[in-house]
Amino acid sequence: MNQQQTNPWEWQGEFGYSQAIEISNSDRVLYCAGQTSMDAEGNPVHPDDMRAQTTKVLENMETVLTDAGFGFGDVVQIDCYTTDVDRLFENWDLITDRFEEPSCTLLGVERLAFPELLVEIKPTAVK
Repeated sequence: MNQQQTNPWEWQGEFGYSQAIEISNSDRVLYCAGQTSMDAEGNPVHPDDMRAQTTKVLENMETVLTDAGFGFGDVVQIDCYTTDVDRLFENWDLITDRFEEPSCTLLGVERLAFPELLVEIKPTAVK
């Protein structure tokens, strides 16, 4: 797989994402559901703790990616949904530490599937 980032500006670099990514010579694409702070039984965990929820989201994402034979390095796009953009930005290092500047959309939303959830991240991975 070949990956080419397109960044006509430099400002997005401080947020750890790319404006666009072109993929060529790939064999597989994995479209994932949004991952949230849920335990193995489907119960929300870490109410009102953005850092703990974001960590759990990434752990759940890693489980899904690994189960499908992918890793964080294969993620080319993430869509982030949060009920509190400012609190998510305070914990943005958790996200930038895991990914290699994927393209990214961040949306502030009124609520997620369960009222206890603060963040949901939906990745797309390519190999």
